[in-house]
Amino acid sequence: MFIIKYIFIALSLTFSAICEAQESIVKIPKRACIYSAILPGAGQVYTKKYWKVPIIYAGLITSAYYFKENHDLYDLYKGTYLNRIDGNNADNLDYSDTDLITLTEFYRRNREVSALLFSLTYILNIVDASVSAHLFDYDVTDDISLHFQPIYMVKENVNGLSLSIKL
Repeated sequence: MFIIKYIFIALSLTFSAICEAQESIVKIPKRACIYSAILPGAGQVYTKKYWKVPIIYAGLITSAYYFKENHDLYDLYKGTYLNRIDGNNADNLDYSDTDLITLTEFYRRNREVSALLFSLTYILNIVDASVSAHLFDYDVTDDISLHFQPIYMVKENVNGLSLSIKL
């Protein structure tokens, strides 16, 4: 009989601890930031915003792809121009020297823009995880109402209309 009481008490304490843990779910914004900084999208998984992860990876992969493509074309046109300056005209490109300079600057600029977009996507990933953790337990109720009520202000001897918004 003593063993049954002990098991019953242990189970009831375990059940109450589980219920208490489930009721007070708190997401820590600092932890969400660290998770997203280590692995992009991990902070969104931590805050249960799973639908944001493909968007984050699409932004990172797309900007990385364009960074590499623009870098390769930049190196091609820059190398071709430098070879022409050294006297090696063995390239198969039908561009003049001024065209090569223009193309080099164009792809250098696009490479820098791609790097900037990659960095912004990474930083926004971290900020979004932090904001989602802050707003994780924000209560959004269906009772958003606007109330009109007549009032009388005794001190000023004035009738009025009170407007209150319940959020």
